[in-house]
Amino acid sequence: MKMKIASLALVMFTILSCKAQTEKLSLTPKAGKAVAVFAEGCFWCSEHVFEAVVGVDEAVSGYSGGTMKNPSYEQVGSNKTGHAEAVAVFYDPKKVSYSQLVDVFFASQDPTTPNQQGPDRGSSYRSIAFYANAVEKKIIEDKIKELTAKKAFANPIVTEVKPVTAFYKAEDYHQDYVKHNPNQPYVKGVSVPRYNKFKKTYKGALKPNS
Repeated sequence: MKMKIASLALVMFTILSCKAQTEKLSLTPKAGKAVAVFAEGCFWCSEHVFEAVVGVDEAVSGYSGGTMKNPSYEQVGSNKTGHAEAVAVFYDPKKVSYSQLVDVFFASQDPTTPNQQGPDRGSSYRSIAFYANAVEKKIIEDKIKELTAKKAFANPIVTEVKPVTAFYKAEDYHQDYVKHNPNQPYVKGVSVPRYNKFKKTYKGALKPNS
């Protein structure tokens, strides 16, 4: 009897674990649209920032940069999957350029802290600018050179520049997290202050009431 109960528990654990897994998100945009992928620490913060930018249709929280297929939030947080918390930014290139989004990326984080962003530590919080082609790669690299020459940051930029491969959409409860959880302690203490700091320095156009 105990053996049957143990077996049933194992089956239930396996089922629940499977449900917790994520699915690969298509990075093929609609006609006339484009997509960019960035990792800059907690995706709750990143999503909130990018969705405030004029020309951005949607920012999707997820995981990218690693090797594990369909990772869960807990697995990525273990820092053993190679993935970082990331956002897929779907945008209208007629309203905002990829170069401008790279500006947003560097203006909304500290790209000099290896495997850390604010209070969050671990490789899943590292800074990565993903590119889909040679043009995007050059834009990222030129921006890093520009910021370095200007000494925009006190320490060297450690942002990884990587080709975008698979992007796994995070669990539903992570999507639009700041919007749905305004009183959550992390949101009030980290996400909102980080966004407000970004607004003070970013020179581009932001949506009204953002």
